[in-house]
Amino acid sequence: MTSEPAQASTGSAQKPRVRSAGRVNEPRLALVEVAFDGSPQRVNRERVAVVREEWRVVDRWWTDDPISRRYFELVLESGQNTVVFHDDEHGRWFTQRGA
Repeated sequence: MTSEPAQASTGSAQKPRVRSAGRVNEPRLALVEVAFDGSPQRVNRERVAVVREEWRVVDRWWTDDPISRRYFELVLESGQNTVVFHDDEHGRWFTQRGA
């Protein structure tokens, strides 16, 4: 029978594992229902209470990976602030947490 050597109790704790959080505020796919004008009415099944701001970003049009997005800063019915955007190049909606 083999036995493991006992660890001495030195009072030092093992180093905790640190998980990588990924990129801060990384966009996530979102389920968005839109009005006739293309503005969000629901985000992930939650009703939009207020559209605070809207803007468009068009960049890198000269590259193989252009960016064309329509952004909305929103307040949801729960009071949560969020930013959503429609990626025109890929036809998908994404969400990012607001401040």
